[in-house]
Amino acid sequence: MNRILVIRGGAIGDFILTLPALRALRDAYPKAHVEILGYKHIVALAENRFYTQATRSIEYGLLSSFFGKSSELPDELVNYFGGFDLIVSYLYDPDHIFETNLRRCGVEDLIIGPGKLERAGHAARQLARPLEQLGIFITDFAAQIFPSAQDRQFAREFLRQVSRPIVAIHPGSGSERKNWPLKNWVEFGEHLLASDNCSLLIVSGEADEAQVAQLQSLGKNERVVFAKDLPLPHLAGVLEQTVFVGHDSGISHLVAAAGANCILLFGPTDPKIWAPQNENVCVIQGANNNVENVATRDVQEAVAAALRAARRAIG
Repeated sequence: MNRILVIRGGAIGDFILTLPALRALRDAYPKAHVEILGYKHIVALAENRFYTQATRSIEYGLLSSFFGKSSELPDELVNYFGGFDLIVSYLYDPDHIFETNLRRCGVEDLIIGPGKLERAGHAARQLARPLEQLGIFITDFAAQIFPSAQDRQFAREFLRQVSRPIVAIHPGSGSERKNWPLKNWVEFGEHLLASDNCSLLIVSGEADEAQVAQLQSLGKNERVVFAKDLPLPHLAGVLEQTVFVGHDSGISHLVAAAGANCILLFGPTDPKIWAPQNENVCVIQGANNNVENVATRDVQEAVAAALRAARRAIG
């Protein structure tokens, strides 16, 4: 295989759950040119960071023709797709329209991964299973992100005035049902700042503005820092040496893959399917699969244990 294309849409967590499969593909064909077609701000996590040499945006107008039956395909994309020795697609394509159009481009070696996941084992295992067609069998389903030298330089600058150790929190997720109540986050943050000599880093993106707005009271403390709307590779660099507390979210998958010690609060979703498989992850699931039932004390104790380990590592 000289040229390989992986097509992966979906959100941050979906992409990161695919990284074990991408790692196995990279290891199996170390000299191949690997490219990813996906959302540029997400697949940037892999570009020139071990997994792939190039990425291309899936948000490209001409690509829409590939989702129509018997549509006229633009020469540019016919030549593009036809130039790969292997294509692995994870696009949801129940009627096989996209698959058929790829084959019209002359694509012969085409592997179709699951566009939607089922309750049939861990998500990363489901996403890796199609590669068994190539004789690639995966046993390690812990995702890894490899921040670049530039990512880590940004992190050093961003955290220059921040004392260690650092506890990072992300109060949001893709669903309100997965979110710990904001009053619990405030209580946790106030307790942490009152009892521990550490810094608190509050992570947010556009979707988290409402949650973070209600945590502004914590910002009055000089040991509180906000990381808002950072590019994902930079965020990985900033968070890789923190103790992180979050939900079942893409950001939690990002931080776990970057190597941080993570305490993740689960409610309605099944951690056996959706929790990161990294050894540095501790899952606390609320009773009756309700995240509101996660006790603040349990979170405090898990973070205290992680901070003791972090201080030992700092020396």
